[in-house]
Amino acid sequence: MKVAIVGASGAVGQEFLKVLAERNFPMDELVLFGSPRSAGTKYTFKGKEYEVKLLQHNDDFKDVDIAFTSAGGGTSIEFAETITKYGAIMIDNSSAFRMDPDVPLVVPEANAADALNRPKGIIANPNCTTIQMVVALMAIEKLSHIKRVHASTYQAASGAGAQAMAELYEQYRQVLAGEEVTVKKFAYQLAFNLIPQIDVFTDNGYTKEEMKMYNETKKIMHSDIAVSATCVRVPALRNHSQSLWVETERPISVEEARKAFSEGEGLVLMDNPANQEYPMPLFLEGQDPVYVGRIRKDLTNENGLSFWIVGDQIKKGAALNAVQIAEYLINQK
Repeated sequence: MKVAIVGASGAVGQEFLKVLAERNFPMDELVLFGSPRSAGTKYTFKGKEYEVKLLQHNDDFKDVDIAFTSAGGGTSIEFAETITKYGAIMIDNSSAFRMDPDVPLVVPEANAADALNRPKGIIANPNCTTIQMVVALMAIEKLSHIKRVHASTYQAASGAGAQAMAELYEQYRQVLAGEEVTVKKFAYQLAFNLIPQIDVFTDNGYTKEEMKMYNETKKIMHSDIAVSATCVRVPALRNHSQSLWVETERPISVEEARKAFSEGEGLVLMDNPANQEYPMPLFLEGQDPVYVGRIRKDLTNENGLSFWIVGDQIKKGAALNAVQIAEYLINQK
């Protein structure tokens, strides 16, 4: 088993290295690729040093079995043929192929088997907010079909990459020091602020991030589920949170929902309001599961249920989900 990571120097690329080591992923060889800026950089994996190679249109992927790509949609589109032409399975973390009908879009807790049918040799990793939401929704979908979802997301700086996380640190320092605040990665200062825009706006007034949740959830769940989302960037460093309202075909009690979440794959129930126990991004960094709390019946709709989820955007929202897809494929052999 030979594994490649494309975009090894980025936040998700670095998370791939951590996750592969943590899970003792079964591989014999590892090769790292990057841009001209990161080529030559060296990283240690399981005690061995690896140097990032320049990503080029050549035969470097000839013996690669699985390639995890996280270098942006443009790079994924440009290099897809180069990566897959000798049979490597490309598990892509960008948005480039997510809605391509010939590319499965996979959250293993929901539709792992879709990964077996990949005409282009590519499997798409969904958007981070979609992944976390779908893991939670599947627990309820097994009780009663979900007709619609209203989602408000509270997305950390990590969603915009390592440089955005560094900028948030710097902005807090600058504000507290009375200095002029540097704004590069976001449209506005994020420190001490909320920005109700993630990605660009589309013609219908929703952002591309919000439309990803609408479109991707349907494809993953093979469902007519309708998702209306408002995505907000918040000054948390890492871990995305979501407030979810779902309408099911039949009423679901809080007790039923708690049981479903506690037994759900990839989920941890953290719901004890009396003791102020509920998921918070500050305390869940680096964790694999999606955490669920604040479960309650909607006051205006007997088929409505509200709950709160938190998950590590870089881990389950990106690298871990991709590695779980690869593990599933290996276990099918």
